[in-house]
Amino acid sequence: MPATPLHFQTVSELSASLAAGTLTSVALTEAIIDRTLAVEDRVQAFNSHDHEAALAQARDSDARRASGRALGPLDGIPIGLKDVIAVRGQPLTASSRILANFVSPYDSTVATRLRAAGMVFWGRLNLDEFAMGSSTENSATRITANPHDLTRIPGGSSGGSAAAVAAGQLPATLGSDTGGSIRQPAALCGVVGLKPTYGRVSRYGLVAYASSLDQIGPLGRTVEDVALLLQAIAGPDERDSTSFDTPVPDYRAALAAPRQRPWRIGIPKEYFGAGLDPEVAAAVQTAIAHYRSLGAEIREISLPHTDYALAAYYIIATAEASSNLARFDGVRYGHRSPDAENLLEVYFKSRAEGFGAEVKLRIILGTYVLSSGYYDAYYGRAQKVRTLIREDFVRAFGEVDVLLTPTAPTPAFKRGEKSADPLAMYLADIYTIGVNLAGLPAISVPCGFTAAGLPIGLQLIGRPFAEADLLAAAHAYDSAHDWTRRTPNC
Repeated sequence: MPATPLHFQTVSELSASLAAGTLTSVALTEAIIDRTLAVEDRVQAFNSHDHEAALAQARDSDARRASGRALGPLDGIPIGLKDVIAVRGQPLTASSRILANFVSPYDSTVATRLRAAGMVFWGRLNLDEFAMGSSTENSATRITANPHDLTRIPGGSSGGSAAAVAAGQLPATLGSDTGGSIRQPAALCGVVGLKPTYGRVSRYGLVAYASSLDQIGPLGRTVEDVALLLQAIAGPDERDSTSFDTPVPDYRAALAAPRQRPWRIGIPKEYFGAGLDPEVAAAVQTAIAHYRSLGAEIREISLPHTDYALAAYYIIATAEASSNLARFDGVRYGHRSPDAENLLEVYFKSRAEGFGAEVKLRIILGTYVLSSGYYDAYYGRAQKVRTLIREDFVRAFGEVDVLLTPTAPTPAFKRGEKSADPLAMYLADIYTIGVNLAGLPAISVPCGFTAAGLPIGLQLIGRPFAEADLLAAAHAYDSAHDWTRRTPNC
């Protein structure tokens, strides 16, 4: 069997080769650069990249290893960050015209921690503008393609992050997840994507969309890969008041830790009804059968307020977006209209020219639900529904260890197929948004392909701050299958 090309190897495999001295970071980084340049005109995953900066970091990594000062298993491995995560000296555009020429003057906390781990920063990854979308068609810079079918979307908003891993342009990336924006594109592109518990990973340096929902998380080829990345970025941060001061376990060790009893896996009946594609349903049922063969106890459970999650999410998310995006006013930084003749026109024209249609729509919706006549009727009620949804999960975890669901109701759809129907687009996140409302950890793992060759993902949902258990449960399936070895011919 031919050897797997460097650009399609896992983080764990590359780490082992670097440690053994059979591979250098420079050689690996050059291979990643070459692969990116070979396919980027078709995939369009990157907003920007810097060859020389990446190679300089790789040379520094090799020098550390040569002197016995390697910084750990991730030292010398390239990574890309979604273009809403600040990296000092690199563009930070949020795929929006309003930040088209902005360069970050500081590092996000996750960037600081990845530097401390020795990772090589290679590029800024495309997204739906300000992370608002489910297809990466709302970007002001480019439309990213799904590497498994270039006529289809890669999911969103972290479409560039998922597509880059699937296409072999990077072994690992970071994205952000507000309502499924890591897990849904991971499922549609056939890679692994983890949304940690809200507060597990610092949001300092993340361009905010909805602050009570946003969470940074990793994408990779395997569960082991995302466990290694989570290890590097997790932990409290005094610069983020929402980060939680709780111990960070050894996630990689937890993957193989012996269990005292079989898994108890809950199957929410509300996630297997109308709207679920038959091929997706069949693949997820096969995954459930695999867990049963491992001795897991499978229980049907109910999350009765699931039907209200979509409405509650879009009220809360748009309200917070309206507040967060008020800072982009053409005065302090970002785009300023050259045609403005007074302060009021600076505000109006800069925002009109800088924001795209979807962002404007969500600002308008958010402003409406926060207005004095509608605050209690919409925003206040949505927060009450959020509490009910959280309580549904609490009751479920009184019976089971993890929940298993589809990640997305359908495989990747054609570009433009849902652009004229916002509700159909929003329904792409129907199985993921409840997790964000409840602040829970969840992971998407590839579980098959459709007859047309499109990836399918299953979602596992865990208890708050129980990422070690969640990763172990996901690894039990992932390690027994090789879905991510089916690489695209893009």
